[in-house]
Amino acid sequence: MAAKTDQLLIVVFILEGRHFPKNQRLSLMVQASFDGEQLATDPVEHREQPQFSTELAWELDRRTLHQHRLQRTPIKLQCFAVDSVSKRRESVGYIVLDLRSVQEVKQEPRWYQLLSSKYTKQKPALLLSMLLENDTKPSEPSPDRFKAKKAPPRQGSPSVTDLLPDKLEATLIPDQGYHQVGPADFCSEMFVLSVTVAFATKLEQLIPSTMKLSAEGSEFFFYYSLLSNDITSEPFHNLLSPDFEPERASVRIRSSKQILQTFLSQQPSLEIHLCCGNHSLGSTQVSLSALSNVSVDLETKAATVEGAFILEPPKRIKQTLPSLPADLQPTVGVAVTLRREEVTPQSLGNKEAGGGQKKSYPPSHPPPSVPPAEQRPRSSSPVRKPPDSPPAPPLPPASSHTESEAESLLEELRHGEDHAGLAAADLEVPVQQQQRQTEAAAEGGASSVSVSAPKVSIPSSAHHFCFSLDLRSLRNLSLTHPINATLRYSYQFFGSAAPIMTNPPAELQRNTEVSLPQSYCAFDFAALPHQLQDTFLRVPLVVEVWHRDSTCRDQLIGRASIQLSHLLSSERSPLMASTGEEGWRQTYQDRIPVITTQHPTEKVAELSYVATLEDLGLVKAREVIVSDSSQYEPAVPTRPPSHPAAPRPAAPTQNPAPLDPTAPRDTLEYRTALELELWKEEQEDLFDDQLRKKELSHMQALAEEWRRRDREREALVKKKEVEYNVLEEQLQKTLSDLERREKQLAEAELETQRLQRELRAEHELTQRELQESSRRLQQDCDHRAALEREKVHLREEERGRLLQQIADGESRYKQLEKEFQLYREQQNVRPEFRLQSEINLLTLEKVELERKLESTTKSKLHYKQQWGRALKELARFKQREQENAMTRLKKQQAELEAMRLRYLATEQKEAVQQDRQELDDIRNELNRLKQQEDRVGPASSLSGPAPSHTVNESADEHLTRLLEERDTLLRTGVYTHEDRIIAELNRQIQEAMRDRNL
Repeated sequence: MAAKTDQLLIVVFILEGRHFPKNQRLSLMVQASFDGEQLATDPVEHREQPQFSTELAWELDRRTLHQHRLQRTPIKLQCFAVDSVSKRRESVGYIVLDLRSVQEVKQEPRWYQLLSSKYTKQKPALLLSMLLENDTKPSEPSPDRFKAKKAPPRQGSPSVTDLLPDKLEATLIPDQGYHQVGPADFCSEMFVLSVTVAFATKLEQLIPSTMKLSAEGSEFFFYYSLLSNDITSEPFHNLLSPDFEPERASVRIRSSKQILQTFLSQQPSLEIHLCCGNHSLGSTQVSLSALSNVSVDLETKAATVEGAFILEPPKRIKQTLPSLPADLQPTVGVAVTLRREEVTPQSLGNKEAGGGQKKSYPPSHPPPSVPPAEQRPRSSSPVRKPPDSPPAPPLPPASSHTESEAESLLEELRHGEDHAGLAAADLEVPVQQQQRQTEAAAEGGASSVSVSAPKVSIPSSAHHFCFSLDLRSLRNLSLTHPINATLRYSYQFFGSAAPIMTNPPAELQRNTEVSLPQSYCAFDFAALPHQLQDTFLRVPLVVEVWHRDSTCRDQLIGRASIQLSHLLSSERSPLMASTGEEGWRQTYQDRIPVITTQHPTEKVAELSYVATLEDLGLVKAREVIVSDSSQYEPAVPTRPPSHPAAPRPAAPTQNPAPLDPTAPRDTLEYRTALELELWKEEQEDLFDDQLRKKELSHMQALAEEWRRRDREREALVKKKEVEYNVLEEQLQKTLSDLERREKQLAEAELETQRLQRELRAEHELTQRELQESSRRLQQDCDHRAALEREKVHLREEERGRLLQQIADGESRYKQLEKEFQLYREQQNVRPEFRLQSEINLLTLEKVELERKLESTTKSKLHYKQQWGRALKELARFKQREQENAMTRLKKQQAELEAMRLRYLATEQKEAVQQDRQELDDIRNELNRLKQQEDRVGPASSLSGPAPSHTVNESADEHLTRLLEERDTLLRTGVYTHEDRIIAELNRQIQEAMRDRNL
């Protein structure tokens, strides 16, 4: 908290007024708004010179004052006319004061003319004065100042900011539709960060004077990036008077208050660019970190940074543009707001779509009145209204309008959008003209942004429709517990996105029916008939039923869908509009079920409603223009009256009968001709009237074009005048610089001549001194040369003597070297020296062998490990191959079995014959062998045993070797009985055993 000496008071003295019309029934009051705080004067008499004599003051410290001056936060004074009977307030005009002009020295009062004044002819004004003084008064204790503070963190437990990373980032959660800032464990609150671009002034100063201000096809728009979301405003074409709609961009942030303030303090400034195509004409910066410094309780109010910020051109263009005074600087009105999502802040108004207006009052009661605002000379907190306060004041008449200043969006919705009239720039969304609801809307809080009304056009075939909906009652509740029912709905086609709600809640129980209080609402809007039918057929009106509980949050019970297409098919009844035109009315009444959101087939209640649609004919207002100096009165075209068709004459007959003697004026032909002439005159009058209207419209268009070009010329002349003034100042400065430089050059020339004379004299003196010095140096050099020649002769003699000494030394060195070599040879012959050499060699060999042994051991272990792994890998491959082979073998066996069964029948007959044939052959062979054995038996019985014994021994050795080889391979685990090498060994073992048996 700032020291006592730093506390300041901004005091606004509202003394008196002038040029106000006298009105006994009304009274005047002035309401001042600054930084979300509102102060008001006491009502005074509505006379020509009302006497206010009131001081309004705001408390703040020097740091906050400095921030407001940097952001150009305005002080807005709004004058109201209050009806003494109905207590309704009507805007008379407003004044915007610049905070930078407030000084600590009291200034003389000045007259400020009301802007957007209701009394355009008399030009009313207020006598005001501003002062900045030190707040030395002791502050009285108030209940608002004693608030509970958060307990300090316990020792040993780190605070939330200590657990945060150095750089916080916003992470988009697409399925939830919000950005998360900080860890998820600490993010439990929802906030809404909004940026509103409200107005712009003096934008033509950003364009060089050589370029046209409004070229064909050129579109200008504002661009900025909000949490990595690129946002552009609606394009506009005229820089002199930008007619863009104020737009608000909002992002939802899930975080906590402390983490969000830390995140905003780390964020760079928000850059807002004025662009034309892909080029930036100028930019400004709005500090987001200022939101974290605003001392506002986000639980009940929004933190706002607003003001008119200067647009700076790019550096490459800024060099070509002249410097501008403060009143010609291009500015853009921007408001940045941070609020909690659960609470509707006082600094924000109701969101309205398009240019429509909204009123709320019961159908059978006039709007309630508003009591006069209580005067508060000093305030340190925003103005708060009680919950049961009367509704907002009614809208001003169509003759008043607002200008683009730093006002609140709520003020714009009350005063600015009424000038849009019954019009729509886009045929898909018609503009709402008036909406009536039974519940009175609570009055909004402080103002933050002001928006001006645009120019809109209405198609010639658009109709004026009035749609009303009366939600009668609810019954047949299927829930076990009673509910406090509140109904809510919105339909953007009627021009408003704000929800319509019933109030107060109605208690509904099982098997009962309850009427809904204040549930009637009517909408006036302009639309095309086919557009109305298409929208009613496609888009139903969804009514939500909410249960409102004071102890917890509201709960959605269900939704009821009203098909507006039934209204189009109902019977039409004639209707006479207030303008005298004929229209029609359609009414439809029905009961529809209320369906739960969790189970689309489950009905929780029944809703009874009555819907009415009235067609009041063609819209008479064709165009509505809101400017700074005049109010456009909409043209009311007249429809040509219907005329009866001229009757066709009867066909002539062959033998006409004699006619009765009648007067010529009573004949049918005369009456027909008379009606025809009257119809021609009527058509001529209508044609002349249409020509006059066309002429009037063309003249108005030409006048408007002339005014626009005249404004462009005036702006160009002012810009040229500023440039010429700057150039003139530069030329005068350049001329003074040239004169000064000429004087300096003349003085420098005289000084140069004097220096030349001095330098010439110095040169001659120096030249004489050099000649004398060179003569003396020549003598010295000759003497030194003689001395050096004597020294050289002495050095030559010394050199010969030294060379002789070197030769003697070299001879002595060679003799000593020979003696040392002889001594070394004698020493080498000794046995101790030879043994020591051998020991050294053996030691080296031992070290080398130990190193080789160690490397060999390591290699052996490594190779053993590799060999074990290779054997295991090979065993695994063998097992896999055996499994594959078994599979193939089984498949082949199955095929062989099939083939065997197939040919079994054919081979059965041949088998018996072949067996018989083989048995005969075997019998014959046995007989033959028996005969041979009988013949050679005695001869071989003597020599047979010895060779047979030798063959059997060799066969046993061969069989033993094969068995050992097979067992060795199987013990390794690499081979199995199905491997080819094992099968080959088995075959050889069997052959050896067979040969052994023979």
